Amino acid sequence: MKKTYTTSEVAHIIGVHPNTVRLYETLELIPKVRRKKNGYRTFTDFHIEQFKLARTAFQVEVLQNGLRKQMISVIKTSALGHFDEAIRLIEDYILSIQKEIEHAYEAAEITQTLLQGKKKKDPITLTRKDVSKKLNITMDTLRNWEMNGLLTVKRKDNRYRLYTSEDIERLKIIRTLRCANYSLSAILRMMHALTLDQNISIKEVLNTPDESEDIISVCDKLIISLNNARDNAEEIRTKLLGLKFRIRI
Repeated sequence: MKKTYTTSEVAHIIGVHPNTVRLYETLELIPKVRRKKNGYRTFTDFHIEQFKLARTAFQVEVLQNGLRKQMISVIKTSALGHFDEAIRLIEDYILSIQKEIEHAYEAAEITQTLLQGKKKKDPITLTRKDVSKKLNITMDTLRNWEMNGLLTVKRKDNRYRLYTSEDIERLKIIRTLRCANYSLSAILRMMHALTLDQNISIKEVLNTPDESEDIISVCDKLIISLNNARDNAEEIRTKLLGLKFRIRI
């Protein structure tokens, strides 16, 4: 016979308030809870393990490019007992994190190149759709950045936009700064100043809280955060593998 737990027992084991247990149930982050005839909830070891999994997942806060939604999808899928699918989703998540790390490194390198006044001799032109796919940025996001003055894109005679190599490099910088939670106005100041004077102090233009912080350190901090998220995801993957072999639905 499976051991069962009350709401208060689960709260004590996990170290949370009973209301948090009910919240996780409402959000479908744990398996569906059965009730006794008197209406009291009964939880199993699966609920305990799933609760621990969810708590681990939310130790690291990563918001950019739908990563949080991906993680929530992993937890909800596991709560349904679909462990193979949840493992596939967490592996996709890890790949997404790795791409974000690569983007941050690239943005730092591009910024250094721009500040040193070096131009890449790689003249290309891409449509908005091509750029959206290449940078994994929605077309609506590109429109929003352009409307807010972060980038001015040249148009063909037929009014279609054509993005150049320089446009794409600047978009990569903007993308990384947005991932690091910089406001559009702060990024606009930086991009405008960079256009006027490539010797400008990026840290002054961004007006960051820490005077020693510049765009390179921003990238570094973002990379550290993403590495922590990747380690966290690897831990979740291990837990999911354990659940797959221990839990019988």
